[in-house]
Amino acid sequence: MSRPAKALATPSTQPARPRVTDYENGISAIDADYLRQGLAAIHLIVEGGKAALVDTGTSSSVAGVMEALRRKNLAPDDMTYVFVTHIHLDHAGGAGEFMHHFPNAKLVVHPRGARHMADPARLIASAMTVYGEAEFKRIYGAIRPVDANRIIEAPDGFSLDFNGRPLLFLDTPGHARHHYCIFDQQYRSFFTGDTFGISYREFDVDGMEFVFPTTTPVQFDPVALHASLDRLMSYNPSYAFLTHYGRIGNLPRHAIEMHDLIDAHVSIARKLQNHVPNRHAALVEKLGELLLQQVLAHSCKLPEEEIRNLLSLDVELNAQGLENWLEQTRAG
Repeated sequence: MSRPAKALATPSTQPARPRVTDYENGISAIDADYLRQGLAAIHLIVEGGKAALVDTGTSSSVAGVMEALRRKNLAPDDMTYVFVTHIHLDHAGGAGEFMHHFPNAKLVVHPRGARHMADPARLIASAMTVYGEAEFKRIYGAIRPVDANRIIEAPDGFSLDFNGRPLLFLDTPGHARHHYCIFDQQYRSFFTGDTFGISYREFDVDGMEFVFPTTTPVQFDPVALHASLDRLMSYNPSYAFLTHYGRIGNLPRHAIEMHDLIDAHVSIARKLQNHVPNRHAALVEKLGELLLQQVLAHSCKLPEEEIRNLLSLDVELNAQGLENWLEQTRAG
């Protein structure tokens, strides 16, 4: 499920960050202009004058990406691939619009998501049910279908040569069943979508990041997510590039923390699964307190109100995801 505007966090009091962050090895994070600055990144990979994108934001993300390409002396014809780690609309809503602007590009998507990129009618209908037509169009704009002939399905273990740069695609369920992560084999880094969680740069303390899981509806599976994290770490990666937001290091430490926080989320949900009035509100309260205390223990010096605001969107979505998981577990 995509991130609702009604849960938009208030802007940070910290100085504005650059809209494009350049890392080594031809990788940049471009702000997707989604809900607030620093919430969602589109990663650009440049190799030998050719370009690829990892995740697309929404149709409103196109202008910022095109400007970033222009500043790097790259033309739309230089875009070879558009990768979508999964088909939640904050990651793939702009895919069709980008493909319209990039005539030479192929769209690479998990096999479970491919048909929804070719025919997004069900994605659109589902989101409109949540937001209403007017709000949906305001947030996501046009969602174009992608010509099926331009779609490449990436099953588990799929490999691709991006202009001499080998990329390996791993099926990584847990957040969603239509999720892959991309291993940049030459530079030993992963593009992880939402599998390695969320890490907002506002929470960085002396170069150490704070990372927490996203249990967003509707396919959260804690057992699968634990296994996906372990699988990523088995490659001994140096960095992970998160859609929310940008590059993180210190991965062995963060993997341990992610495992612990997944278990903590599940524990909170199980304690509230029966006979709790207004269970959703209780989940929001407990999850909010959990993450607030974790951020404070991380020695973040932001005011508590600002921390809560920055977390509010994800706390709401995590609560929704856990409720959905509880119902599926009960039904199963």
